[in-house]
Amino acid sequence: MRDMYDDLDKVTAYRCDEDRAYCAAEHQEIARGLTTDIYFIKTMQILRHMGLEKTQVTAEIFARRSGIFAGLAEAMSLLADSEVEIWALPEGSAFEKKEVLMRISGPYEQFGLFETPLLGILASSSGWATAAHQIMEAAGDCPVTVFGARHVHPAVAPVMERAAIIGGVDGASCVLGAKLAGMEPVGTAPHALFLIAGDTVKAAIAYDECMPENSARLILIDTFKDEAEESLRVAEAMKGHLAGVRLDTPSERGGVGVELVREVRARLDRAGFPEVKVFVSGGLTPQRLIDLREAGAQAFGVGSYISGASPIDMTMDLKEVAGEPVAKRGRIPGIIENDKLIRQK
Repeated sequence: MRDMYDDLDKVTAYRCDEDRAYCAAEHQEIARGLTTDIYFIKTMQILRHMGLEKTQVTAEIFARRSGIFAGLAEAMSLLADSEVEIWALPEGSAFEKKEVLMRISGPYEQFGLFETPLLGILASSSGWATAAHQIMEAAGDCPVTVFGARHVHPAVAPVMERAAIIGGVDGASCVLGAKLAGMEPVGTAPHALFLIAGDTVKAAIAYDECMPENSARLILIDTFKDEAEESLRVAEAMKGHLAGVRLDTPSERGGVGVELVREVRARLDRAGFPEVKVFVSGGLTPQRLIDLREAGAQAFGVGSYISGASPIDMTMDLKEVAGEPVAKRGRIPGIIENDKLIRQK
């Protein structure tokens, strides 16, 4: 086992670097127990005093509501050095309320200190993955990119976007989030480019000239002019290179509504540009996405619905101690069978 912060003297002696640039926990700080709740450290100290720290136990983790399971890769990293056996659902699996998602067996000292970060990893990642799954159910065959990195702390943005990919989205804009999922990040250009360039068509042509061939020519059309007018200007200027137009009209101008999407789609079709897709982003929910898809939108960027999803509360219970079934009041003693669990370690 790594050198752990597993007693009160070590915790009391610990000092944060006064020059620390970020408040986010570093990998080794998580691995050594600095992100756990203090009562688990007290528990370890008391169990050692009683000579019970090596007691063989079996713990089970279940969720308070249904969802999509994510976070297993990080959970396994957290427990990589622990001498325990682990069974869990595969990432991306659907689960029901109170279903057992993970089972851990071994000496309590090998994993008890990690209950707090372990539950946090699974709760947050599963919450994001579940929201992404809800979005994808609404999207049907339309591709969706997660744009949520700007809504969360940068330390967890890659975790969130990886979880969204596990939940089913087709791509991520956050560089590290996409890379961690074995994908390349996707995205085009923000309003800043068009404001600095001074004209949407001018910026679109420059984008076409500068970007590699595999970078989709998807152009924002809501910066200066009427969206329907601007979509036709850009399509004419790019001479068949335009893959799509992106609508991200701010709430101050009414946002992206069904009638706006329907008009832009119809005008592109009538002008001879049926191949140009209508991409919509900005405050999308599953219901809005369904309505916009029916109006003619063909691809979406979703941010806050996924990034702002509530964690799915997770609970870890000891179900066996020294081979005997146990449970606190209100729970059933002994392990709960789930044939969906797969041996992980």
